[in-house]
Amino acid sequence: MSLRKSHELHQRRFGRNLGVGLTLAAFIVIIFGLTIVKVSGSDFGMSTEEVQN
Repeated sequence: MSLRKSHELHQRRFGRNLGVGLTLAAFIVIIFGLTIVKVSGSDFGMSTEEVQN
């Protein structure tokens, strides 16, 4: 099995895959952060009277 020089197409594809992977990771982090904020259940200082209405 000989090692061949990678083609220019593989370099472009790797760059595109890296960009898509980083975008996907950022999206996952945003969704996770929003989920944590929602689950924490903070009412942002609202009194119980305001919550009942």
